[in-house]
Amino acid sequence: MNILLVEDEQHIADFIMSGFRAEGFAVHHDADGFRGLNTALIKKFDAIVLDVSMPLLDGFEVLGEIRRKGLKTPVMMLTARTELIDRLKGFEKGADDYLAKPFFIEELVVRVKTLIARQTGSAQPTITQSGVTLNRFSRVAQWGKQTALLTQREFVLLESFLLSPGQIFTRQQILKQVWNVDFDPGTNVVDVCIQRLRRKLDDSSPDALRAFPLETIRGVGYRLNNV
Repeated sequence: MNILLVEDEQHIADFIMSGFRAEGFAVHHDADGFRGLNTALIKKFDAIVLDVSMPLLDGFEVLGEIRRKGLKTPVMMLTARTELIDRLKGFEKGADDYLAKPFFIEELVVRVKTLIARQTGSAQPTITQSGVTLNRFSRVAQWGKQTALLTQREFVLLESFLLSPGQIFTRQQILKQVWNVDFDPGTNVVDVCIQRLRRKLDDSSPDALRAFPLETIRGVGYRLNNV
């Protein structure tokens, strides 16, 4: 698969290119919006990863021109601008997904793969990992005999764990990922959300075959056991 990356910060671009190439992607990189737009219009790509704040043309301008030209290539907006008005602006101009910095490269790769799969009609509506199944369209999760409809935040939280099995998420990382909060507000909102997920899905009956795989790493955070 062939990806166009438009990102002006070289260290971030190197990080992204390394992650995609490790998954077998071919990546073309442009460091400003003007060159990125020209490349997108001249060459064919399976997906475009597009930063917002760039010289010459910003990501919104590039995206708007891409869509005006009738290009239907899936576009992932990648930016530190996480205000609702910015996200809505991206979607209104034709973005397919929006991921905030900082991010996990594993999640970026999986999301781009999902965009490509949707474009080609081969998207899978569910994620299954460690015995937990999550339907991305209905937000219904299943573990053993337990089935639950998740709230939006519970869905984003569980999806993050399923996309990165075995990875330890600190509370600060979860706050950023699920609530778009860059600081510790001094509340136990993360722990409460984790507890709600466990109550909805954990089958703790005597005949349960094994424990729910969402594990607390004391003093650090949480992870989904990769079993």
